[in-house]
Amino acid sequence: MIWIIIFIVVIFLAAIGFFYLASRFYKFRLTEKLSKGRKKLRIALSIFPVLLILFTIWLALGSVDAVVCLLHLCVFWLLSDLASLIIQKNHRQKPEHYYAGVFALLFTAAYLSVGFYLANHVWQTHYTVKNRKSADQLRIIQFADSHVGTTFSGQEFSKYVSEMQALNPDVVLITGDYIDDDTSKEDMTAACAALGKLKTKYGVYFTFGNHDKGYDVNGRRGYNADELIRELERNGITVLQDESVLIHDSFYLIGRQDLSSEIISGSPRATMEELVKDLDPGKFQIVMDHQPHDYDRQAAAEVDLVLSGHTHGGQLIPITYVGEWLGMNQQTYGMEKRENTTFIVTSGISGWAMRFKTGCKSEYVVIDIQ
Repeated sequence: MIWIIIFIVVIFLAAIGFFYLASRFYKFRLTEKLSKGRKKLRIALSIFPVLLILFTIWLALGSVDAVVCLLHLCVFWLLSDLASLIIQKNHRQKPEHYYAGVFALLFTAAYLSVGFYLANHVWQTHYTVKNRKSADQLRIIQFADSHVGTTFSGQEFSKYVSEMQALNPDVVLITGDYIDDDTSKEDMTAACAALGKLKTKYGVYFTFGNHDKGYDVNGRRGYNADELIRELERNGITVLQDESVLIHDSFYLIGRQDLSSEIISGSPRATMEELVKDLDPGKFQIVMDHQPHDYDRQAAAEVDLVLSGHTHGGQLIPITYVGEWLGMNQQTYGMEKRENTTFIVTSGISGWAMRFKTGCKSEYVVIDIQ
């Protein structure tokens, strides 16, 4: 329900933004000169650049990115107009040219160029976690939210797999939203084949996110969750769904069903108490849970490390912490400790539907257990 409301609000704001931008282009001297005093022509000339910007981005990047760019331009233009008005009042002089509009266009282009780079370039983020239960050291690489097909294809994903391999991980953990609702079968199989080339000490493990099984109700992907599982397993990746595995008699991996599975299947996922009740509490326990939403129970279960994604690090300013404010997420990004449990939320190696990140950057996480 919340996403329907957000969608309606965004469409409403985009419609208002469209007409606001047209009214701004109306003020340019070039528009006035070209119209030669004909008001209807001037209105048409004012609408044309907005349509040109919108459809150029739409064709190049997609409809969601076009709306993102339009809304950013509206905000920065409004701020430029307000700043210009304040300057005019202080100097009691109206500028000869409409500098506020020029500044808004240039600043928006620069700001979103940085946002595009932050989303499409992938960083390594390192954490160190103390192991209070044993002397074994462990290097984990975790990534989430690849949404294959958004910022990179299945073939292009192999570049990041090579980077991960160079770090010599003991285990690689994929915490959901590996694919998206419109990830093609070709991209999905290519990405799984890339993962199959990883050589690690203890293997590669996967848990589902809300988009992996997700919302592909019309079957437009051309494959279902069972086929995704088969492709992952064919490439040596272990899929964990409300189950745990003891590795090297040293540590447990606990893979949870995603919170969304309760809505999709109608049956509740296993609780943390159920998942840990038969485990040896003296061994290090790592939970893979796509959504950072169950911190109190996870801390009460005294698991050692919980790895999540889902939030995309907030993705865009100013909506960065909206998920926390609405109670949908308990953490947006980074590492937090509650009692004996360490929680890490990654901003994701890619993003959903849009190719911009202004509140964070794309990453995969390297965790050294010491």
